[in-house]
Amino acid sequence: MISPLRAPRDGADLDQDAKYDAWLQVELAVCVRVYSRRGLIPVDALGRIQGPRARVSAERIDLIEATTRHDVIAFLTNLEEGPGTDSRYVHMGLTSSDVVDTALALHLQQASSC
Repeated sequence: MISPLRAPRDGADLDQDAKYDAWLQVELAVCVRVYSRRGLIPVDALGRIQGPRARVSAERIDLIEATTRHDVIAFLTNLEEGPGTDSRYVHMGLTSSDVVDTALALHLQQASSC
């Protein structure tokens, strides 16, 4: 069965990458648009959180999830591997549902604009 949020030419790996990229965009948006504006994240830490090391890998997340048995925890664990201790500012005040549901809303919005 073809996922309704995926073009037929896209593969499962692209779906996972797109999902985790959307989660990352949600997490970064909260860091930048909310917490940094309120002065809750140091400017230098924000730079590292948004930097090139703030990336996730679907394959790595799958490996971590085999142990944690929680997709968002696996995602955050993989994300933490990049910025290190600055990752403590990511996911502050959020629930897993906040991230997953907001990312899904972004996917739906993108799909409807095609």
